[in-house]
Amino acid sequence: MGMKDQFQDKSEQWQEQAKQKAQQAREQGQRGRQSQEPGRQSQEPGRQGQERGRQGQERMRDEESERMQREEQDRLDQDYDV
Repeated sequence: MGMKDQFQDKSEQWQEQAKQKAQQAREQGQRGRQSQEPGRQSQEPGRQGQERGRQGQERMRDEESERMQREEQDRLDQDYDV
């Protein structure tokens, strides 16, 4: 297995891990909303902002990991182009 294959495999593993963590966070958020008492407001205004912040952080982490993977792939491609 060449170095390029190794880096691609690692990149794919990181992408999969990021997707799994995002899915777990979504599931935990859904469970939290379902366990609240019926008739009550689902979330206080402060909690809504916190949840949006968490979602934004997850999105930024996903974007950051994708950016890092693209940069890594670009470096590998440059190495093999020489």
